[in-house]
Amino acid sequence: MLVVEDEPTIATAIAQRLSAEGWRVEVARDGLSGVEASSRLRPDVVVLDVMLPGIDGLEVTRRIQAEHPTPILMLTARDDETDMLVGLGVGADDYMTKPFSMRELVARIKALLRRVDRAAQAAATSPADPPMTMGDVTVDRAQRRVYRAGEEVHLTPTEFELLVMLAGSPKTVLTRERLLAEVWDWADASGTRTVDSHIKALRRKLGPDLIRTVHGVGYAFEPPAGS
Repeated sequence: MLVVEDEPTIATAIAQRLSAEGWRVEVARDGLSGVEASSRLRPDVVVLDVMLPGIDGLEVTRRIQAEHPTPILMLTARDDETDMLVGLGVGADDYMTKPFSMRELVARIKALLRRVDRAAQAAATSPADPPMTMGDVTVDRAQRRVYRAGEEVHLTPTEFELLVMLAGSPKTVLTRERLLAEVWDWADASGTRTVDSHIKALRRKLGPDLIRTVHGVGYAFEPPAGS
C-alpha cells in the first residue's frame, strides 16, 4: 500500500490502521515523491490526497496511470462534485471526502482489491468472450480494453466493471443499490452518490447517450439503433 498525504497526523493514522490490517505500507509526503514511490513499489492500492505540495493529486494520478494501471482511492477535503468527477476522469477508482472513518477507508480498500481480483479472474477464465460493439464504442472483455471510434479509452477497473454490468443487460434499469452491491461490493445505500459520479465519468469518456438516467431509480444502458 502507498499513502500519499502531506498532513503528518492523517498520514500516520492511515498508515497505522492499514498496517494493523496486515498490509505493508509506505508513506509519501508530496506529489513527486508519491509518483516515484508508486513506480518503485508497484503498490496494490494508492491512497492519495488531492491537495499536495509540488504537484497535486490529479497530476499524480495521471502520471501513475500513464506508467502502470494502479487502483487509486482519492481523498478530498471538499465535498465538491467537480473535484470528484475530475479525479475519476483522470484515473482514480474511488474517492472519499474528509473527514472519514478509518473503518470505512479499510472497507473501501478491501472492496477495491476484490474488484481488481475479480477482474483478473474474469480475464483469465473468459479469454474467448467476443467484443461487444455499441455504435462507435467497442468493449473487449477478454483484453479489458474499450475503444471509441477506433481510439482506445482509458477506463479504471471500476469504470470497466460498471460499463460491462450495464451493457450486459441492455435497456434494463439497474438500481443504484444493485450496482453498488455487484460492482462495488457495498451494501451501504449511502454510497449511491459514488455510482452517480462514476456514471458521469463514463459519459464524459464515452458520450452522453449510452447510459440513460431513470430518475429516482438508477440507470439503463441504451445501445444505439442498429448496433
